[in-house]
Amino acid sequence: MLPVVAIVGRPNVGKSTLFNALTKSRDALVADLPGVTRDRHYGVCRLGARPFVLVDTGGLTDARAGLDELTARQVRRAIDEASACLLMVDARDGLLPQDRAILEELRRAGKPVVLAVNKTDGLDAEGALAEFAALGVAQPVPLAAAHGRGSESLLAQVLPLLPRDDEPAPDVENASGTRVAIVGRPNVGKSTLVNRLLGEERVVVSEIAGTTRDAIHVPLERDGRRYTLIDTAGVRRRARVEDALEKFSVIKTLQSIDAAQVAVVMLDAAEGVTEQDLALIGQVLDAGRALVIAANKWDGLDRYERERCRAGLERKLEFVGWAKPVFISAKHGSGLRELMRAIDRAHASATRELATPELTRTLEQALAAHQPPLVRGHAPKLRYAHSGGHNPPAIVIHGTRTAHIADSYRRYLENFFRKRFRLEGTPVRIEFREGENPYAGKRNVLTEGQLRKRRRLIRHARRN
Repeated sequence: MLPVVAIVGRPNVGKSTLFNALTKSRDALVADLPGVTRDRHYGVCRLGARPFVLVDTGGLTDARAGLDELTARQVRRAIDEASACLLMVDARDGLLPQDRAILEELRRAGKPVVLAVNKTDGLDAEGALAEFAALGVAQPVPLAAAHGRGSESLLAQVLPLLPRDDEPAPDVENASGTRVAIVGRPNVGKSTLVNRLLGEERVVVSEIAGTTRDAIHVPLERDGRRYTLIDTAGVRRRARVEDALEKFSVIKTLQSIDAAQVAVVMLDAAEGVTEQDLALIGQVLDAGRALVIAANKWDGLDRYERERCRAGLERKLEFVGWAKPVFISAKHGSGLRELMRAIDRAHASATRELATPELTRTLEQALAAHQPPLVRGHAPKLRYAHSGGHNPPAIVIHGTRTAHIADSYRRYLENFFRKRFRLEGTPVRIEFREGENPYAGKRNVLTEGQLRKRRRLIRHARRN
């Protein structure tokens, strides 16, 4: 396995900025505010001679309660699994007591430490490093993470500390498995679901709405299958999003939907389907992703409330009737097996390869059962169908007079194909293409005899 390096330090010293610079990504949310990162965020650094896993962590503070304490737990888990640690400090703030306390904790954990002095741009680098010499760490590295300076020197310090491993590095991209984005309004239980599926406290969970700010990618292996779970920030109505940081969190959530193969939209069963839930489902449909509806907190409802919830889901989600809702309790773990099966079925349907002969035969059966309505007095002729891609499945139908086929007939064909191929949990796109006229732009060349006959007919017409 790839060795692990954890970035630790106080809030707002530039850990997420360094993470993005070393992983050549924008995966970590960055803002000029303390406490943006709360969960562990993983990426692979491939800049040096040897790749390694880099872990971005939240800032450590003196607080021992609330979200700060939950964040500190995530940092300590990252330290435990790391082969080496990067201690980041802020050259502009100077050496603070909290920096000393974090270094002592790293030394007690027995981890090799590299000291990275960030924000040295515009300062006397030697003077900035001299102040941190009191920490007793050999060869501190000056950095300007926001400008990408100092990364090579930093890697030169880190790579010798990593354990040797003769096994080939795994292909992280291909081993990720099915990408599942878990989305929903704030405080519906997304992070609780991720922790329950993993069997550990992988992401921060609290009763405070908006605890998760970034999109957290977590690998999962269950029943012999591989997944990448993407825990996302809760999305509220646009009119209620005033904080700039929350706006960036919403953008990351929408990007996560686009990057996923299956989107699990979590609802609060007690509240039913809200306008924001419908808007999120619309985002999933626009992205063309497979969809699973998960009604959470099912265990807290009595019989009457459950019947009312089922009726509300059936009425309001009629436009995505192909996505069957799953009723779960993320807190107690009930319904999770059914949820994972629904995810597997949705992914299999979305990525299924559809052969042209099967599609064309199905089209013929659909036409035999119900012909398309007339277009300007003429019947459209649908000749054959073939696959136009997958995730979502696209079916391209060729014919004539297809430009004005009614939407109702398009939906009829979509449902016919869906039923025939058992496509559950995924949108199906039907595309019509007008067949080209093979004689367009072509004229027969008249023989000399045909030309003489044509001239005689013209003269005869003029005399009469």
